Amino acid sequence: MKKNNPALVIFLFFLGWVFMYADRNILSPVMSDIGREWNLNQTELGLMSTVFFASYAFMQIPTGFLADKFGRVRVLVTGYIIFGVATYLSGAVTTFALFLLMRALTGLGEGTYYGSQYGISSNITPKKYRGLVSALINSGMALGISLGLIAASYFTYTLDKGWQFSFYLFAIPTVIVAILIGVFVRDGNKEEKVSTAVPTENVSLKQLFTKNHICVYIIIFCSLYGFFGMLTWLPYYLQTARGVDGSQTGIIASLVPWASIPGAIFFGYISDRVKSKKPLIISLAVAGAFLQIVIPYTESYSLLLTGLVLYGLLGKLALDPVLISYIADITPASMYSKVYGFFNFSGMLSSIFAPYITGYFADRTGSLELGFYLSGALLLVGAVAFLFTDKGPKESPVSPLAVKKNYKSGEENLI
Repeated sequence: MKKNNPALVIFLFFLGWVFMYADRNILSPVMSDIGREWNLNQTELGLMSTVFFASYAFMQIPTGFLADKFGRVRVLVTGYIIFGVATYLSGAVTTFALFLLMRALTGLGEGTYYGSQYGISSNITPKKYRGLVSALINSGMALGISLGLIAASYFTYTLDKGWQFSFYLFAIPTVIVAILIGVFVRDGNKEEKVSTAVPTENVSLKQLFTKNHICVYIIIFCSLYGFFGMLTWLPYYLQTARGVDGSQTGIIASLVPWASIPGAIFFGYISDRVKSKKPLIISLAVAGAFLQIVIPYTESYSLLLTGLVLYGLLGKLALDPVLISYIADITPASMYSKVYGFFNFSGMLSSIFAPYITGYFADRTGSLELGFYLSGALLLVGAVAFLFTDKGPKESPVSPLAVKKNYKSGEENLI
């Protein structure tokens, strides 16, 4: 089997995140138009994102097991094609119920990506570069967020194409990316099973629920709650609470992802060079929590923009590559797909609740600010939880017999 070209794999996985996050964010700027078309309240608007994220979260854990059985690339590509087709159909449906069904199907398709992708990329990346490589791949999220927000605003409000147009447009490159990954990315799952072979007791699922793992699951839940609450509601908040024109909300909201690109790469680079990632993780969580509270609190428009830029630099997208690298350090390589499934499942649980709860409180109080404050408070809880981790991750045990076998067979995996 041919080996992966690391640069090409990083680029294709980067593109994978671009269109994953573009799809999620073409919805946010046009929520008011969809609401008017189907006469929806704010709770129902939040439900559109909640249905997507519920199905996406549902797929995280099964994906890890499916990837181990059928191959990571095969599972990833199949899901990604489903995601592309469902994105197109999201724009074609004529009722709110069918729209919810298509968003659920989109979530199921996207749900195969995270564990499979990071299982492959973590396995081919030397430990000393994991944070940086994760940041480079993750930067596709930032570009996708901006692309989705700006494109949906531009096509819907500037060109008056209708909210459906963006769904049609983004479905095409989504399917193309799936095909490219299927052609150029090698699974390497069989080799990995040989090279990381360990005794049965050492690959027990208990190794995914150590104290350090559980604290990571908690902090990613808290981090993603605020992030997806903000992504879902920020354009709507800017239009309704700050009086920003609909054609401009995508550009303003995209300040967060654009600022996150240098932030994520910088902190990913730093995380590869510090002895313990714990202080860095806690500092980023506290900074993100502070900014989530300040952004809606400030009445100054310029301070609002500054807060959004700083949240991009220091918030969820900067924290992600550090956590991804950290969890690879404390987990056997043979269980990467599974651990990233549990990791992302923990985070995506929050995304099920955040859009709906924020909309619910907005309906009850007449204001979206309470939802942002709750997000900041939760992230502080996550930072406190991470204080209870051990000082630093320990290397996962590998059987000397397994290493000996790998050496003799010439198949030792250089990771």
